[in-house]
Amino acid sequence: MPKKTKKIARRTYTAADVKELRAHSKARTPIVKIAKQMKRTEGSLRQKAIKLGIGLGHQR
Repeated sequence: MPKKTKKIARRTYTAADVKELRAHSKARTPIVKIAKQMKRTEGSLRQKAIKLGIGLGHQR
């Protein structure tokens, strides 16, 4: 029996998500904490931040 692959569930970023991400950027919240709070992967958050032109994480 082949292994079952996990279905990737992609969620779009809402305006509220973007606003929250910008607030975390300004507060220099570590990306690990942001990922847990927003229930998104670090990679997803980093890619969105790049598209928005903002920095993420406490060390930039």
